[in-house]
Amino acid sequence: MPGDRRAVSSNGVPIPFTDDLFAPLPDSGALLGDPEALRRRFHDDGLVLLRGFLDRETVLSLRGAYLSAFPEGLLKPGSTPEEGVFSGRPPEGLPSHGVKDHPAYDFVRTERFTSFARQPALTELAATLLGGPVRILPRGILRHFYAGSLRASRAHTDHAYMSQGSDRVLTMWIPVGDCPMETGGLVYLEGSHRESPERFDAARLTTDRAHDSRPISHDLQLTARVVGRRWLWSDYEAGDLTVHSPHVVHASLDTVTDVMRVSADVRFIRAEDRVDPRWMREWAGDDGA
Repeated sequence: MPGDRRAVSSNGVPIPFTDDLFAPLPDSGALLGDPEALRRRFHDDGLVLLRGFLDRETVLSLRGAYLSAFPEGLLKPGSTPEEGVFSGRPPEGLPSHGVKDHPAYDFVRTERFTSFARQPALTELAATLLGGPVRILPRGILRHFYAGSLRASRAHTDHAYMSQGSDRVLTMWIPVGDCPMETGGLVYLEGSHRESPERFDAARLTTDRAHDSRPISHDLQLTARVVGRRWLWSDYEAGDLTVHSPHVVHASLDTVTDVMRVSADVRFIRAEDRVDPRWMREWAGDDGA
């Protein structure tokens, strides 16, 4: 694998890749034929990884369609949109990610993205894990990271951003393209859904977002050591997905490869439950939710 796994980073803050801080995220795909066992794993672990759950070529086609929408200059010469190799410099005049007139803002509003998010396989999986009929939340998100930005998702729980509705909700994180650790995939704090929010108070004192109480910290090593738990990691491939509960602490690592990370967040809730109203409208990068 490319990169140096003696140390990785998130938001520019290094974290040693050691056994006391990291452990492999197990694949739960073998449980797909046993819905009760899969649901029990999801409840016990707060998440499941399902390798090859989606058709690889469909995922790569979605990646290509999105990256094709950018102005010339984003892709390295000779790279195809499906490969998504970064040129090293974003196109001039490109709006902030996800705001109006940025390709991600437009793409989540296309029939192509909507059909992908609403495909029956995802709805059926959500119904299995939530134990009943579900509905999709309209606010589907497309994230995009590239080397040099030193930007990543801070340690957080989804519940902190969805607190005005039911917590019988789940997130499907879908890497839109191959996403080894060095490309900035998600990491999950093992067993963190069983911790009280107060257990993370010491980590919250170290933050690069003092104005926002929702993230726990941008320092993943500190977050792990405060509660004595490891980050679960994986080398994801196109077709894989993870599903996590709103109470699991997770974050992402910095993208340090030439290949850009693109991913989709798709969320489902029990059909009869109250939805946080902020998630009933389509996503925009500056919507504050």
